[in-house]
Amino acid sequence: MSSEELKVAELVKRSSGRVIAFTGAGISAEVGIPTFRGRDGLWERYDPEELATPRAFRRNPELVWRWYAWRMSLIREARPSPAHELLARWESEGMLMGVVTQNIDGLHREAGSINLVELHGSIWRMRCTSCDLKLDLGFGRIPEEIPPVCSCGSIMRPDVVWFHEPLPSDAWSRAEELMGKAEVVLVIGTSGLVMPAASLPLMALGRGAILVEINPEETNLSRFARFRIRKGASEALQGVNRYLGGIS
Repeated sequence: MSSEELKVAELVKRSSGRVIAFTGAGISAEVGIPTFRGRDGLWERYDPEELATPRAFRRNPELVWRWYAWRMSLIREARPSPAHELLARWESEGMLMGVVTQNIDGLHREAGSINLVELHGSIWRMRCTSCDLKLDLGFGRIPEEIPPVCSCGSIMRPDVVWFHEPLPSDAWSRAEELMGKAEVVLVIGTSGLVMPAASLPLMALGRGAILVEINPEETNLSRFARFRIRKGASEALQGVNRYLGGIS
């Protein structure tokens, strides 16, 4: 355990109920889910313009869906990390107000997070390209038909945000509302490169919140954080949690 973890534990305890977690790919990388950026990231091996844009889907929906089905097959073998589970536990205990995540893997929900904003959608949902019907597949369930077809006869697409698409307005509004109420934002496992999502912690900072970065590496958001724990998400949060038990 470290002095930084003790300071963060004291901060979380003092601001109990006004703490938000803002998470990125690093929190899920611990359980074997590939990240997109950085060394060995998916975008080093695959072209996002061919697999994660509206144009790519119009051109070859079967190719896009097979890529997503492959990713779903990887994710369904994973289980929430200790970091996912601790955030859900802190929420149930009233310390954490909610989680805003850039991840589409569904692991926060599997861990038990309730007040959850999935900014970029969920790989376990799909929506119709014509009538906008949404279907929740459930964690671990991959469509049997590729590409899947809606009852209206049109092709379904993954309910995720692709390159060149805006974030869903309802998810963005909920995230803004949470950031507006936060006294502390735990920025966990994100590079801070993806906009507009990465602007949310800065929005909270501008309203007086304290940023805590949990990441083994320096990021675009590091200079804005008052506290920086240079460890993986689970190791850091477990350390903070051990201190929490001794703070009255």
